[in-house]
Amino acid sequence: MKSRPLKVLVCGASGRMGRAVLSEIEASPAFARAGGVDARPGPGAEPPDAFTRLLALADAVVDFSSPAPSIAYAQACAAARKPFVTGVTGYAPKQQAALKAAARRTAVFHSPNMSPAVNLTFALAALAARRLKDFDIHVHEAHHSAKKDAPSGTALRYAERIAAARGGALPPITSARAGDIVGDHTVLYAGPHERVEIAHRAHSRAVFAAGALKAAAWLAGKKPGFYDYSDLLDLKSF
Repeated sequence: MKSRPLKVLVCGASGRMGRAVLSEIEASPAFARAGGVDARPGPGAEPPDAFTRLLALADAVVDFSSPAPSIAYAQACAAARKPFVTGVTGYAPKQQAALKAAARRTAVFHSPNMSPAVNLTFALAALAARRLKDFDIHVHEAHHSAKKDAPSGTALRYAERIAAARGGALPPITSARAGDIVGDHTVLYAGPHERVEIAHRAHSRAVFAAGALKAAAWLAGKKPGFYDYSDLLDLKSF
């Protein structure tokens, strides 16, 4: 018997990523649109006060809004016991704590980058940091000129994994904001006589949209908890 599509409510539906998620939903028989909300209502996006009504129709929520509304959506999902997937970055420490508190009541999935390949390179970056002990490390990221936070959440995740692997401080991070760059990240390991680079370049936001929906499908039916791509890809032991 064929399973029914997963009904997804999209937050931040008028933004670049929200529109990409809606497009992926329309293109896949595995998903159906339960609605969209955004502070800037438009095609496919109702005002935020429609969230509670639309949540009742949804199986899961995918969120690409901004930190403050994201926490409100997460708390509503916790109360309704609906799984919540967010790719929002730039949370303040108190907001991050609130997100993890919501995970005590429902399944919450957070990743600063929804590309499965990028999440694999987080593990590779940590492995290289452990093995190349005498190499200097530098993280560089570039995004479109409208991106608000710098450094990106992805660059910070690389730096955090590297610092944890070496037991030291975060490596330096540089950022560029220019044109319509979707997302470029490079981790440079520079040693005597040689250097190594781990790089990821996104060609389209579709990779992040598809990754967010992959996470939503994986999260459906999971117990309350705070998950990320290291859980989905079984990278914890690695």
